[in-house]
Amino acid sequence: MKAEFTAIIKKDGDWWIGWIEEVPGANAQEQTREELMESLRAAAQDILAIHRESALRSAEKDFEEVPIAI
Repeated sequence: MKAEFTAIIKKDGDWWIGWIEEVPGANAQEQTREELMESLRAAAQDILAIHRESALRSAEKDFEEVPIAI
């Protein structure tokens, strides 16, 4: 399942900076737009994986994972 998110990006001097609107903490700074987009993608994936692991640990046992579309 792929999810779509919104990257806010801009050129700031010699650097490209950006963040993912829907994923707090997913931000990056790179020298090229392409590098920035890859770093943002990786940051969002890492943060979402951490949140997923935390949620599964919190559920402990006897839980059900149900896909939800919003």
